[in-house]
Amino acid sequence: MNADGFSQYIEKLRLQVNELLQRSENKSKLEQEIITEAFEELHTTVEQVLTLSQELELTRASLNKERRRYQDLFEFAPGAYLVTNTAGKIEEANHAAATLLHVHQKYLVGKPLILFITQQDRQLFSSQINNSEQLVNWEINIQPLGGKPFPASVKLSAVYDENGDRIGWRWLLCNITERKQSQEMLRQAYDELEIRVAERTAELIKANQKLLTEITERKRAESQLLHLAFHDALTGLPNRASFINRLRHAINYSKRHSDYLFAVLFIDLDRFKVINDSLGHHKGDQFLLAIASRLELCVRSIDTAARLGGDEFTILLEGIQDVSDAIKVAERIEQELKLPFELEGQEIFTTASIGIALSSTVNYERPEDVLRDADTAMYRAKILGRARYELFNSNMYANALAKLQLETDLRRAIEHSELRVYYQPIVSLTTGCILGFEALLRWEHPERGLLSPADFIPIAEETGLIFSIGKWVLHEACSQMQAWRTSYPSNSLSKISVNLSLKQFYQPDLIEQIGQILQSTGLNADSLVLDITENVIVENGDRVIAALSQLREMGIQLSIDDFGTGYSSLGRLYNFPISLLKIDRSFISSINTNSRDLEIVEILVTLAHKLGVDVLAEGIETKEQLVLLRKLNCEYGQGHFFSVPLNSSAAEVLIHSNPQW
Repeated sequence: MNADGFSQYIEKLRLQVNELLQRSENKSKLEQEIITEAFEELHTTVEQVLTLSQELELTRASLNKERRRYQDLFEFAPGAYLVTNTAGKIEEANHAAATLLHVHQKYLVGKPLILFITQQDRQLFSSQINNSEQLVNWEINIQPLGGKPFPASVKLSAVYDENGDRIGWRWLLCNITERKQSQEMLRQAYDELEIRVAERTAELIKANQKLLTEITERKRAESQLLHLAFHDALTGLPNRASFINRLRHAINYSKRHSDYLFAVLFIDLDRFKVINDSLGHHKGDQFLLAIASRLELCVRSIDTAARLGGDEFTILLEGIQDVSDAIKVAERIEQELKLPFELEGQEIFTTASIGIALSSTVNYERPEDVLRDADTAMYRAKILGRARYELFNSNMYANALAKLQLETDLRRAIEHSELRVYYQPIVSLTTGCILGFEALLRWEHPERGLLSPADFIPIAEETGLIFSIGKWVLHEACSQMQAWRTSYPSNSLSKISVNLSLKQFYQPDLIEQIGQILQSTGLNADSLVLDITENVIVENGDRVIAALSQLREMGIQLSIDDFGTGYSSLGRLYNFPISLLKIDRSFISSINTNSRDLEIVEILVTLAHKLGVDVLAEGIETKEQLVLLRKLNCEYGQGHFFSVPLNSSAAEVLIHSNPQW
């Protein structure tokens, strides 16, 4: 009976009670009150029961609704849900469970769940349902009906009745094949990653080891570069940079300690170039190594011996008492260098020119200035004969400044065309006519007037300016001679003589340069005479012979200038392709008063003729000298008796007058 039926039934009962009350009107009043009161209580109770019945109906409807909802959730849940009793017999199963186990849903109910467990996992299954008390999560292999086994995750929870007794199990099964496959793939990937990490770690270890090796090598290279930056690569001595740095410290220390004295020795080997060229660069290097070793023997541990480059060495003497200490070291070096050097069984001897700069001489501020003054003193020692030492003084500095100023003026002279070519006639002593001219360089200095080559050629050779000056003089002389020959074809002009400096032989294109000048000026090669001095033969030997041979092949004539004043041997002279010897004026000036000089000139003329070359006497000043030279069969003459050197205009006037002597 529902709540409405029950309410109608109570109303019917109430009406029946009212009828009874009406029938009992004849009852005593006391009984009526008791009956009425009982009836009222009954009515109240019935109404309460009716209210409870309605609430119960609502609760039952709500429970039915929730049960349907639970059933729907259970049935259509994506997971495989089952309910079993405590023995594992299936009491409920949703659609997903049936699908998972490949069995119709109705077929599952009443079947033991263990039937769908693989044989190897059934013991685990029994253990779990017999021993588990709470929620359990585990994995097991499912054997679906007619299908392949697959791994599944299991969530197991107990089902209890209203008394708290366990009456069954709830099961949630999930196929974890893909997860297992993913896990396997992940494991494999992890294993591969482990392998790759191991390989990469090995590579990194190897790379790190290589890097450590490279860092070590780089540090070693940096250390070596640092050493090379401050040490000479050949001798291992400190180089210029290192020496300058040490000298700077000495200067700064002397500023703070007035009693501190130091000195710098500048050492240049005498004639090292001859040794290097004759023995070869390999032995030259060995020789420099031997020099460095001996220099180190001459100094204390607190001193610094360095190589600036080439055959130039320096020594810094620190904390000396006075100049005598520096002189003693210089003398010790000279004594050491006088001893023979043995290189591969061959003995070599050398000397050195040494310049000494003392810190007390000048209030030095820069190390370069000390080095400059020691260098200046060394050059002074070379000028005075080499194999000696010289102390720097203020006069040397003044001379060095004058030399620097001269170099500056000479560079300006080239730019401003202050150089001039003068011409002194060369006379045939047979005919008495002008045969040609010698081109003589002059410098028209704006302040000092007309300067001769002796005043500036040494600085030109030292600075390399001689290359451009020599080329200009040669071109100017050849051009002028060609112009005169064209203007005076009837004259006997046939030769122009031009001096060639020793330094010019260092030009690799000297031969090509002379050929280009002859071609550009139009002068025949046989009209050009190149004068060289004896020191060219002494200093260069075979190298000069090769160059001079090329010039002779071109048709150019060669002469030895100032013959008799140098040190060339007759054997070497014989090998040179020369066509003319010029006897120096120092022999000619006194041949009419000094019989010894006359005999020397006679010997030189005879020697020249024996060698098959002609002779030109320089510095003829008197008629008597001319007469004697003609008697000696000297072919040519030159000197103030005929004419002083003339500029081109005055020389042309002389050509035009066509004098005879």
